[in-house]
Amino acid sequence: MQHSAVPELAHTTTRPIHWVATATAVSGVIALSSVLQPGAATAAQPDNETRPAPVATAPPDPAKADFPLHCGPTKLLVVKKATGDLDGDGRPETVVVVHCDAGMGTPPDGLYVLTQAAGTTTPRVVATLVDPKDRITVTDFAVRDAAVTATLLGYSSSDVPSCCPDVRDNAKWQWKNGAFLRTTGGGSHDV
Repeated sequence: MQHSAVPELAHTTTRPIHWVATATAVSGVIALSSVLQPGAATAAQPDNETRPAPVATAPPDPAKADFPLHCGPTKLLVVKKATGDLDGDGRPETVVVVHCDAGMGTPPDGLYVLTQAAGTTTPRVVATLVDPKDRITVTDFAVRDAAVTATLLGYSSSDVPSCCPDVRDNAKWQWKNGAFLRTTGGGSHDV
């Protein structure tokens, strides 16, 4: 057996007085906890009214929408689409990227939000997030967490050829106070 190099400590051996002190302390805590009680509960009781489950609504179909983009003899193409409840009303909206079909080159995109009234099947455009007149191409497009996000490729001036966008911008739109608010931006050059 190996002996300790330090002397034994006096408080490591228990005596009856230690047990009496511990029992008194525990009794005091128990007595105090029975005197102190929490306040009355203030939670509201649930009503017994049953509510119907929300009816699943089909998102607006972009093929039935009338977009504010006129392509002349070429046809309008829906390039990308995503759905989600953007305004919190429990009904999905459809966000679409559209442009005119071009034989060559990169036509500018339009980014539109579609909704449809209850009981109808005809969607309508409620917001234009990117106007084709701005000569922007929409990439990395998504609808997540009630927000529309996209990477926008554009041009720093009208002298930049349409083949070669030189400005990249990450954009995010959210529905706030009755309108879509763009919350990020500030393009960077040299795409």
